[in-house]
Amino acid sequence: MFSLPVSKRADRRLVRTDDSWLTLPNPVDVPVEICAGPEVPIESAAIDELLTVLETARTLSDLAAATPGLEFEPRLERVVCTPDFHKGAGIPIGTVLQTVGALVPQAVGNDINCGMRVEVTSLSVDRLRPHLDAVERRLRHLFFEGGRRIGLTPAHREGLLRYGLPGLLAEGPPADADGVWRQIGPDDTTDLRARLHAAGYPVASADAFQDWVTSGGGTSYDSIIGSVGGGNHFAELQYVSAIHDGPAAYAWGLAPGRVVLMVHSGSLSLGHQANATGRDQARAAWPRTVPLPANRILPMLLDERTAAGRERYLTAFANAANFAIGNRFFLAMMMRAGLAGVAGDLDSRLIYDAPHNLLWPGADGTVVHRKGATPAGGVTDHEHRTPDLYGEPVIVPGSMGAPSYLLRGLGNTRALGSACHGAGRSIPRGAASRGGDAELDAFLREFRVVTPLNHRDPAVAGRREIIEAWRRDLKQEAPWAYKEVGPVVDSLRGADVARPVAELRPILTVKG
Repeated sequence: MFSLPVSKRADRRLVRTDDSWLTLPNPVDVPVEICAGPEVPIESAAIDELLTVLETARTLSDLAAATPGLEFEPRLERVVCTPDFHKGAGIPIGTVLQTVGALVPQAVGNDINCGMRVEVTSLSVDRLRPHLDAVERRLRHLFFEGGRRIGLTPAHREGLLRYGLPGLLAEGPPADADGVWRQIGPDDTTDLRARLHAAGYPVASADAFQDWVTSGGGTSYDSIIGSVGGGNHFAELQYVSAIHDGPAAYAWGLAPGRVVLMVHSGSLSLGHQANATGRDQARAAWPRTVPLPANRILPMLLDERTAAGRERYLTAFANAANFAIGNRFFLAMMMRAGLAGVAGDLDSRLIYDAPHNLLWPGADGTVVHRKGATPAGGVTDHEHRTPDLYGEPVIVPGSMGAPSYLLRGLGNTRALGSACHGAGRSIPRGAASRGGDAELDAFLREFRVVTPLNHRDPAVAGRREIIEAWRRDLKQEAPWAYKEVGPVVDSLRGADVARPVAELRPILTVKG
C-alpha cells in the first residue's frame, strides 16, 4: 500500500484533553477544539492553515475599531474541527467556525451546500449482484452518455433557485417529460421537512443566474443539473451490512441486505459564482483605513452599511444552495433509473439529505459556518422532523471502496452540533496521484468504478496516454488517500457527537 506521509502522532502544537478531544493554543486566544481520537491522523499542514485562519480574529477587531456604533461587536468566538479535519484551500476542511457580528464567505467556500443524500430501496443486494454488469452499463449511459434527459422549463429553474425542492416540484413534470422524471413518485413530494435538513432556502429572486434560468427557451436540457462534479463527489450503490442501533434503523427503513443509494454533490458552477459574489461584495465594503488581511479572508460585518451587498451575496448563496438540493435529487433519480432499467420496479425512500458547506445565522448575531462538516442535531433540536425521534441523521461516507456509516446526532454543544462529512483526506491529491500501480490494479479487480471513460473498452485500453491520465485521476480518490473511517466514527461516538445506526458496504461507485 502507498505509504502515508501523515503520522498518527499528534502535532506538538496540539494538547490532548481526553481520548476524544484536542485543543490548539493560539496567539489570538480563540477557543479551538478538534474532535479526534488517538488513532485519527492530523496533518501538520492543516494546523498551519488553521492558525492562519485564526488571524481573522485580529481582522474583525480592526473592522470593529473602524466601524463605530455596531449592534454586535464582531469577533471570532469559537472554532471546532471534526475528525476528518484536513488541509483545504485557505480554510481546512472539517472546520466549524462561529462568529458574532460578521459572516465569512470563505468559511463556506465555493461548493455551497455540498452535501449528502441517502435513500433506502426495496431491493436486496442478493437480487442485485447478478445484474451488476448491466447496471454498470446503464449508469454509464445515464451519467455520461446523454441518458439523463432532465428536461426543465424556465419555471422549473426559477422555482428551484428561489424555493428549493418545493419550488421545483410545484411545477410538476414537463408536458413531454421523459428520462429520470419518470422515477419521481408520490413519496418524493410529501413530508419533505421531515427528511431534509432543509427542503429549500426561499429568496425573492434568482437574478444572478438568469442565463441558466432562461437557457433553451421552453423545455430544455443542459449539462449542469444531474452532474456529480469532480473531486470526492460520487453517486454510490451500497447495502446495509450491519445494524448498530435497531430501533433507529427500523424507524429509518434500514434492514440487513437492503440496497441503499448515496449521493455526494453540491452546487457546481453556481456555487463558484455565488462565492465570487461574496468576495466581491466584501471587498467593495472594506473600510479604506483597514489594510486587507494577509490571509486574504474577508469577513462581512452585519451592519447597515454592508446590508445591500450582503443581501446580494446571500440571495446568490441561497440560489446555489437550492440548486444543490435539486441536483442531489435528480442524481438519486438517475441511480433509481439505473437500477429499475435492469432489476425491474423498485421502491426507494429518502432517509435524509444533509448539507456540508453552509452558514447558519442566529438572532443573537452569531453565525455558524460549516466547511466540510455536517449538522448533528439531537432529538430536541429539530422536533418537526420525524427521524429526529432518534436524533438528526448523520451521513459519514468512507473512502471509495470503504464502508460508510449512518449515525444519529446527539446535538453536542461542545461540537457546535456538528459532525464530520466523511473520513477526510490523509494525503494531498498531488501525492496520492503518484501512488502505486499494483495497489490500484488490486483495487479495481475487486471494486467497480463507473467513470466517463470505460477502461475495459478495447478501443480505449490501447490508448496509453488516456489510460494513464485516467489512472492518475482515480488514484487521487483511492482508498489510501483517505483516513480509515473506523477511527473517525469511533471519535464521534466517544465524544458523544453521534452514535452509529448502520454500516453500509459499497457495491459500485459513479465518479465524474
